[in-house]
Amino acid sequence: MAPDPSIQKQRTYLPYFLVLVLAACAGGAIYYYFLRPVAQTGPQSLLTPEAKAYVRNLGLSGVEMKATANFMGATVVEILGKIANKGDRAIRTVELNCVFYDPYGQVALRERVPIVRSRGVAFAPGQTREFRMPFDNLPASWNQGMPQLVIARIEFEN
Repeated sequence: MAPDPSIQKQRTYLPYFLVLVLAACAGGAIYYYFLRPVAQTGPQSLLTPEAKAYVRNLGLSGVEMKATANFMGATVVEILGKIANKGDRAIRTVELNCVFYDPYGQVALRERVPIVRSRGVAFAPGQTREFRMPFDNLPASWNQGMPQLVIARIEFEN
């Protein structure tokens, strides 16, 4: 008895069908990975009511972004600027939330970075300090634009 040609034809399409299913699964996984919302880690703002009232006394100026190559040949994006304490309180710590977006306006990366850290000397009233924030882990989906900078935390000197 000769083999049924319809069974033979079904068997030849099976590998193509399996490859198509695997490709669809891989495509779905890639789609989910790149378009999922970025997970938020920890509280987004640690501003106390006292710190929220003081934010208006802190001024950012001269903020610019530049890209440089490090010794390994990778690109490091730096945000440079100045912060001024226009209030009447000494400050120990100021942290910023840096929010990078993709071309579609979705958050690509959110990172909290300290720009003022007291090393024995507080950030006094009337003082201005320079800051530098290096980023070497920016995602490829970043839109290459200046991130949104939001004061996330202030610690006052006692």
